[in-house]
Amino acid sequence: MSTQQLDFFAPLASPLPPLPEGEVLSPSQWVTLMAIGDTVIPAINLSFSSSEKRLVAEDEYDEAIAKVQSIIPASNNVEELAHKFLAESASTTPGLKELLQRTFSDYVRPEARKGICTILSTLDTRAGCLLLTGSTTSFHLQPVHIRQQILQGWSQSYLPLLRGAVKGLGAIFKATWTKTSPTLPQVLGFPRAPVHGKPGKGFEYSFIQFPPGPEPETIETDVLIVGSGCGAGVCAKNLAEGGNRVLVVDKAYHFDPAHLPMSEADAGIHLFQNGGIEVSDDSSISVIAGSAWGGGGTVNWSASLQTQGFVRQEWADMGLPFFTSSEFQTSLDRVCHRMGVSADHVRHNKTNQVLLDGARKLGYNVKPVPQNTGGKSHYCGYCTLGCGAAEKQGPVVSWLPDAEKAGALFIEGFTADKILFENHNGTQVATGLKGTWQSRDKNGSVSGPDKTTRAVTIHAKRIIVSCGTLQSPLLLLRSGLTNPQIGRNLHLHPANIMGAVFPTPVRPWEGAILTAVVDSFQDLDGHGHGAKLEATSMLPSWFLPALPWTSGLDFKLRAAALRHMTGFISLVRDRDPGRVYPDPLDGRCRIAYSPSALDRKHALAGLEALAKICYVAGATEILTTTVGVPPFVRGDAVPGEEHDQGINDPRFVAWLAEVRRKGLPLPDATFASAHQMGTCRMGTSAKTSVVDPQGRVWGTEGLYVADASVFPSASGVNPMVTNMALSDWISRGVGRGMRGEARL
Repeated sequence: MSTQQLDFFAPLASPLPPLPEGEVLSPSQWVTLMAIGDTVIPAINLSFSSSEKRLVAEDEYDEAIAKVQSIIPASNNVEELAHKFLAESASTTPGLKELLQRTFSDYVRPEARKGICTILSTLDTRAGCLLLTGSTTSFHLQPVHIRQQILQGWSQSYLPLLRGAVKGLGAIFKATWTKTSPTLPQVLGFPRAPVHGKPGKGFEYSFIQFPPGPEPETIETDVLIVGSGCGAGVCAKNLAEGGNRVLVVDKAYHFDPAHLPMSEADAGIHLFQNGGIEVSDDSSISVIAGSAWGGGGTVNWSASLQTQGFVRQEWADMGLPFFTSSEFQTSLDRVCHRMGVSADHVRHNKTNQVLLDGARKLGYNVKPVPQNTGGKSHYCGYCTLGCGAAEKQGPVVSWLPDAEKAGALFIEGFTADKILFENHNGTQVATGLKGTWQSRDKNGSVSGPDKTTRAVTIHAKRIIVSCGTLQSPLLLLRSGLTNPQIGRNLHLHPANIMGAVFPTPVRPWEGAILTAVVDSFQDLDGHGHGAKLEATSMLPSWFLPALPWTSGLDFKLRAAALRHMTGFISLVRDRDPGRVYPDPLDGRCRIAYSPSALDRKHALAGLEALAKICYVAGATEILTTTVGVPPFVRGDAVPGEEHDQGINDPRFVAWLAEVRRKGLPLPDATFASAHQMGTCRMGTSAKTSVVDPQGRVWGTEGLYVADASVFPSASGVNPMVTNMALSDWISRGVGRGMRGEARL
């Protein structure tokens, strides 16, 4: 990048690695898959052959064109763009098939891919088609209106397999299309990068490099930290400033602010685990986990909420009095001070203002959410793709630079294979880590084939595992530890989404993402379990795929309406946990988790409250993401006028009753998680936990865990600050232990 600093965001490209070699699908399977794609995202126009029926009638098409034209910003060629947008299909979208190929090859589990291949092959046989579609004609040979009827029938089928197939494949195509469509951003007026703020200059990191060679490289350090996220960053700073030799390793690569925010398509590959989304074994919940240099702190939404008193008391009642001590509060305050956490400079966008105004009118408790933006206003809705302003004070901007200034060293592109132990009088003493390092290519990128790969062994006096809730337990298991608690107690804060349409443009991608929270529903069972109501990211590929698919035209019109939408989540402090475990075939993360009946009941209560908030805030349409629940469309009453009955509007009351009646059944309801906690739980016994009250792994010496995986249960708030405060406590304890050894 030029040394001249730009006054506007123009992110540099972040090329992806080459596409996987070999075909993940046969040619005939690709044909069937793209036929499904062209049904989910169809070309909608008035041209058709004599043997085909139009997907939409002429008057319906004209009405759709008029709707799209009314949304498009006036600066565009409105009429031409509206026709192009509706005519665009999955198969005509540049880059969509390549993203599909990468997804199926690298990120879909082998048995799930096998299941999809079986369905695709079955749809190309007479007997299979008769069974699944009621016709002997191959699926891809059917006209598009028949294919649409087939998928619509599947979505209402009594067979969970068919409902799951249309939901899963539909989600893949909705996501890939919203990430790659050339017309959708133009229709929305959605810019490639934020229009508010200025690019920032990032810290110039130095990373250890290894020359090519056949033999394993060996290095030594005092403290090895595996991971570079929120827990790791705090540990690195504290221990380096304490005079220890600190080495931080991470499988991710660093991208400086000049590359941020990334495009929606590239960010999923470079900045998140498993291409953007992990899916639970039963597909009931999608799990979004950062996998970047800086971990989740690189892609989170700046929300900086301290652990609430009732959660701290719950944890103390588990035999962990530290959580109600002044020491824990000191750690909470210390990490917030370093990041300049404050709500004083918050500027609310439309979505958060709706939450504030609607909650006030209904008497709900609502408050601003402090932000870790260094005491500055940070009006950016793109931070989930990386912060190009370098204002969000996550590990990359604050903690890790502090650590390097104190002497810490870093290795990027390092995959941790296993922790090494020596047996000292029956105790497993951690002595090092084996892993594999891969360099950047000759151009300093990560996309070229010309990379150096080396086996590396690192010897250390202390090892702190900070790989995150999904990966820390897997590293412990790969290292031979057998405590059955490892990987259990997974909490996810399952969230359900609601959308609202307003009569004037909202441009919901503008402004800080999460700056207000309603907590009136956080204790629905008398034991601290319930829902918080928050805003959600409104980037197209983050919000639109959650909307149910009913037809190709309906989804395109919904997508075009994003310019007028706000989006919210009912985020549940889950009572009932799941677990993570390694895939028996390739060792990758597997998630066994289903939102329980109680947790779904709490999510539903939150959704009902969100609907009321949207109604009194003046929404003209309110959308759930549950299959089979139609949107609520407002009548002619003007909010606030004498004849407006507010939430007592009989039509609205009847709609809410239908929402409650339908509930959030699985697999029809859509749940997502951006918070993962608890899989290396802290406790007072190896029979119920993975680490002791100091963060040390039970049955070992010299091995600690410091990330959100040590939470005793769900935090109930965005976990960053709690994670950092716990890591502050754990790392300071590690430092005291090392100083004590030095004096002996």
